[in-house]
Amino acid sequence: MFKISEVNVRKFKLSDNFINHYKDREVPWGPVGYITFKRTYARRLNEFMDGAEGTEEWYQTCRRVIEGMFDIQKRHVHALGLEWNDQKAQRTAKDAYERLFTLKWTPPGRGLWMMGTKFIYERTGAGLFNCAFRSTREISTKGGYIFAWMMDALMVGIGVGFDTLGAGTCEIKEPEYSDEVYKIADSREGWVHSVQILLDGFFFAKKIPQFDYSLIRPPGSAIKGFGGTASGHGPLEELHDALKELYTSRIGETITSVDIVDTENLIGRCVVAGNVRRSAALALGQHDDREYLTMKNDEEKLYHHRWGSNNSFEAKVGMDYSWHAEQSQKNGEPGYIWLENARTRGRMKDGIRLDDQKVMGFNPCVEQQLEDGELCCLVETYPAKHDTYEDYLKTLKIAYLYGKTVTLANTHWPETNALMLKNRRIGLSQTGVVQAFNKFGRRTMYEWCDNAYEHVKELDEEYSDWLCIPRSVRMTSIKPSGTVSLLNGSTPGIHFPEDEYYIRRIRFAKDSQLIEPLREAGYKIEKDEYSPNTLCVEFPVKEPHFVKGKRDVSMWEQLEIAAQYQHYWADNSVSITVTFKPNEAPQIKDALEMYETRLKAVSFLRYEETGYVQAPYEPITREQYEDMIKDITPIQRIETNEGGIGSKFCTNDTCEI
Repeated sequence: MFKISEVNVRKFKLSDNFINHYKDREVPWGPVGYITFKRTYARRLNEFMDGAEGTEEWYQTCRRVIEGMFDIQKRHVHALGLEWNDQKAQRTAKDAYERLFTLKWTPPGRGLWMMGTKFIYERTGAGLFNCAFRSTREISTKGGYIFAWMMDALMVGIGVGFDTLGAGTCEIKEPEYSDEVYKIADSREGWVHSVQILLDGFFFAKKIPQFDYSLIRPPGSAIKGFGGTASGHGPLEELHDALKELYTSRIGETITSVDIVDTENLIGRCVVAGNVRRSAALALGQHDDREYLTMKNDEEKLYHHRWGSNNSFEAKVGMDYSWHAEQSQKNGEPGYIWLENARTRGRMKDGIRLDDQKVMGFNPCVEQQLEDGELCCLVETYPAKHDTYEDYLKTLKIAYLYGKTVTLANTHWPETNALMLKNRRIGLSQTGVVQAFNKFGRRTMYEWCDNAYEHVKELDEEYSDWLCIPRSVRMTSIKPSGTVSLLNGSTPGIHFPEDEYYIRRIRFAKDSQLIEPLREAGYKIEKDEYSPNTLCVEFPVKEPHFVKGKRDVSMWEQLEIAAQYQHYWADNSVSITVTFKPNEAPQIKDALEMYETRLKAVSFLRYEETGYVQAPYEPITREQYEDMIKDITPIQRIETNEGGIGSKFCTNDTCEI
């Protein structure tokens, strides 16, 4: 691995003549695709061209992503003194561009937002990765560093899974409060370091200085690298105060699993402050730790900070699931993670595999098994957007190559780099699985999965040899998808659509420059009932290739689809939140017993008809849909100087905080 900027070669470029063919070409957007792109992924043009006005159009984002991707490859090849064939690279890059432009594959939202930017070249390649895992088992020796690492990752935009193995391993000590003044730098690094200093005071009885927040930029200031605006120093000061209160009350006692989760949740609360950044985290506890498993029952703390993670536990094949299944019926937690399945299996059909024994946990949406400190890069493909298997294989090659390329980028964490150099783990995913079932048939799709997996293995041998790097320890998964799937109107991951016709509500800042064009186009816009500075826009959606939606599908059918994809496709994991009806709730225990050897992870969530105002999804009738669209004029272009808000993490509607 290398720092991209250290290799002095001419940057990879696609020709202007090639790009010009796409300037006015129609993009196969989904119903909310274009507006989602402009709201989330379109960067300001002045980041790349001095004096330029406006924000990227899709053809420009595609150029930035593809050029950035191949530039990383080129610099890696030159750094190792290997042969670079520019003509061959240009052919592959043009195919990658075409397939991205037509939305047959996409990088993760992280890639659409960060690939090809100065931040990746000058700061850290970590910004390209979706998710990570961090174990707390060494908290007695590493102390605050572990939590600082997680905070750093969250602020870069990485979703973080973590465990509670550090519980019971160290005593919380009384720190020495010093009169020394520590001026906190106005940077991600400055915030993170201040938290480590504070926590080390309690872990190692070190000095805690007086924190000076005067260098931190005021609220509303622009954040250049990630988009959005600054929250000011307030959230950081609140975090410091909350951590002091938590640990002061625990001096002389041994750290607990609840202490660990509270610490991370308070950090997550700080990171999301001001509606600027979003946070995603997953806590992994023990099956018999009732204090941990019931910690969200404290409503005051739940609403203050304990919403900051999805809480799961390490399930054991053959255990009694009775109590846990009852909890799942109430509020959708805990989630179930069979770590031993992850450590000993790839695809279930391939039998025992012992090449990933050091796996410690999962990312927040549990599609990627990870070692302690490891990152992963997810990539999406859309089988239903293809007409033939042969064409899908061509797209799969490009998507694989993107994921493999990201593993070449260097992060700012040496221990993480060591893991990336060794494992080269990627998450090549399928999105819109249910649409593909309805278009091609389930049996056909399982055959596609089985054969395509073998194709990916062949690709990995070829390209790993070319790049002189190890083969990837795991390569395929099913991510839940989220914002990215909205671009081409795909159903998220393996999940069923809401209904054939529904309203998709998306929220915008009250002063967003996108509001007026949407209003002029005929979309219904309301004040957000839950936030005074936000507006809620309604987008009518008709689901293509529709057969049945969430209200029609059983819990058992969802589980079987997940198991089949774990069997034929995913050598990492399948991310699925199984929705269940009230009459199915008593069957969760039986379902867990039946699928505990066929899955690596699962969570459950009660299916409920829209029961609250301005829900993200609301089923409607065909007549209502047709009445809504008749007054809407499709938007082709929006001129704005308002950059996108950026995409974070590996999240969807259920695991995004």
